[in-house]
Amino acid sequence: STLLYTIKFEVGCTMASYNFKSITVVPPAKDLIDIILSKTQRKTPTIIHKHYQISRIRSFYMRKVKFTESNLNEKLTGILGEFPKIEDIHPFYADLMNILYDKDHYKLALGQINMAKHLIGNVAKDYTRLLKFGDSMYRCKQLKRAALGRMCTIMKRQNSSLLYLEQVRQHLGRLPSIDPNTRTLLLFGFPNVGKSSFVNNITRANVEVQPYAFTTKSLYVGHTDYKYLRWQVIDTPGILDKPLEDRNTIEMQAITALAHLRACVICVLDLSEECGYSLQQQCDLFNNIKPLFANKPLIVALNKIDRKRPEDLSQEYKDLLEETFKKAANVVVIPMSTLTQDGVSEVQNTACDALLAHRVEQKMAGNKVENIMNRLHVAVPKASQEIRPANIPEAILARRAPGYVKPDTIKKLERDMELEMGDDYILDLKKHYDLPNNEDRYDDIPEVWEGHNIADFVDPDIMSKLEELEKEEAMLEEAGVYESEEEDLTEEQMEVREKAKLIRKEKSVIRHQHRLNKHRNRTPVSERVIRKKQGIKRTRSLSRASDAAVTAMDVDAKFQTKKVKPGRDVSGLRDAKQIKVAKVLKKRSQVKMNQFGKAGESDRHIAAKLPKHLFSGKRGAGKTQRR
Repeated sequence: STLLYTIKFEVGCTMASYNFKSITVVPPAKDLIDIILSKTQRKTPTIIHKHYQISRIRSFYMRKVKFTESNLNEKLTGILGEFPKIEDIHPFYADLMNILYDKDHYKLALGQINMAKHLIGNVAKDYTRLLKFGDSMYRCKQLKRAALGRMCTIMKRQNSSLLYLEQVRQHLGRLPSIDPNTRTLLLFGFPNVGKSSFVNNITRANVEVQPYAFTTKSLYVGHTDYKYLRWQVIDTPGILDKPLEDRNTIEMQAITALAHLRACVICVLDLSEECGYSLQQQCDLFNNIKPLFANKPLIVALNKIDRKRPEDLSQEYKDLLEETFKKAANVVVIPMSTLTQDGVSEVQNTACDALLAHRVEQKMAGNKVENIMNRLHVAVPKASQEIRPANIPEAILARRAPGYVKPDTIKKLERDMELEMGDDYILDLKKHYDLPNNEDRYDDIPEVWEGHNIADFVDPDIMSKLEELEKEEAMLEEAGVYESEEEDLTEEQMEVREKAKLIRKEKSVIRHQHRLNKHRNRTPVSERVIRKKQGIKRTRSLSRASDAAVTAMDVDAKFQTKKVKPGRDVSGLRDAKQIKVAKVLKKRSQVKMNQFGKAGESDRHIAAKLPKHLFSGKRGAGKTQRR
């Protein structure tokens, strides 16, 4: 039940994940200025002349100022958005960042970047307003240079904050990925008592182990599996027994993990005292930080039993251990050796079971459990009172009866027959047909018999059904269902029908008249063209003239063509001269339009990829005014 509830509640809740490795690199102030100014130079127009309209010159330089401001704003907003806010993250990470990077310094650096962003916005706004009143190209250019210069000066002042944030980013990326809400085993103890060796034994982590103190200087995380669940095991730096304000940064990392992580705490003690600290000092450390174990399961692992076992301790130390762990409630003491791995798996299993039970108790004590339990219903079927004996076939009962003799005859299979007969074997499927007369097994079943389909006569009641159907049809005919009644129309309906006929006739006449008039507007063909097509020569004979006229009339009616309208480009022009003048004027009017349609001054066009005057020789010591 413990495992079941743990899985259910872990699936139901959402776990926060912290991915500090995805923070973008923070460039120094000099590099950031070069990036922004280079982008301004590449992405904005670069050619302007003093004979341009003043409004065009103003907009040219205002565009550069606004573009630079927007790029700086975008960069700084990205930096502020990607770094974690201490108020929004888990208290464990908030305290860890306070220990490692000093919370006040971190907030101050982000605050200065935010202030620089607002100052750059104000500079751009002020100089954009001044550029609107610039009365010459020189003044507009100087205002632009002043605006970009002030923005660069503001960024140069933030160089120390940018460098600090880059160091914080690099260190955050090296921190282990610790999930504060998942199942966790947390080890603590004096330096060199065997914490890292225990982590290496139960996880796939490879923590450095050396025979001197403070080999582990930061938190290390390993992962292991228990009861089909993933567990994270955290190795902390060694802690010395001294006041909290005297502890250094390395020790405070372990204190932070103990204070904020909901984990099963494993206290590792060195019985052999080879770590350099006596058992009395280790017990004093346990009593000193005991408040950090509140509401957490606690396991005490007595390590290095291969060097000294608990039975070999003096009576004084035995009493000390018993007195120390009696005061702490629900403490389980387990001896182990990370060298021989005796008791290591027992410590792991006990710690995991204790944490699972503790998590279930916490969730059962909350309000969420009541809502879930109200929605659960376990159905338990009622036991039937009826006695139902087993149904055993008679053949089986006969075989179970005493004196039953098993028959020697064994049914021969088709496969056995095939092996016996060899090539003479023919598969016969009809011999197993279940028919009243076995002789009918091999009869051929015809589909058509004496011109009738046999499938039509399979139904034995087909004749009776046919008679019933004929009787039903006769009754319907007698009742007059199939008789058609003549329509009895009133005088008003007859009048409406007559009017409809007249309307349809009138419509057809109009349609016919329209078709006749359709060909009257075509351009007539001249008589000369008709004669030429038919090969008739001109003559003075009256008879031929009359025949030709008749033929021309026939052809005229036959070859009428549609009148061709003049094009829009020559419509309204009298002769070819006017058409020529109109085309010249048309070309002149499109010159301006063609100029605007081609590449202009702001279009980026590189004639030579590497111009020699820009890329040859060393750059002289001078101002970069080309920006």
